[in-house]
Amino acid sequence: MPIARIKLISRSKNDARDIARQIIDIAKTSGIKFSGPVPLPTRKLKISTRKTPCGDGSHTFEHWQMRIHKWLVQVDGSEQVLRQIMRIPVPDTVHIEIMLN
Repeated sequence: MPIARIKLISRSKNDARDIARQIIDIAKTSGIKFSGPVPLPTRKLKISTRKTPCGDGSHTFEHWQMRIHKWLVQVDGSEQVLRQIMRIPVPDTVHIEIMLN
């Protein structure tokens, strides 16, 4: 039986966690083995910009940060289970990668 590794990438931690829970619920109801969700390291993108565009005044900066959360779920995949997983409604903030081994 092939193993499906599902990687969830999102800016919203809760959205990715909800999708992972739905995948686990599908795996539990079908009675197949699964592992996860395993949180992968969060990537932090930081940008600093000057507040005044012309450069006059005090040297003040604004700091912006975007966090990218990743979760990994591993499922023993049959065709029926993978079809159910692909039918999950996914919000625009979540990107899914499925790899079969």
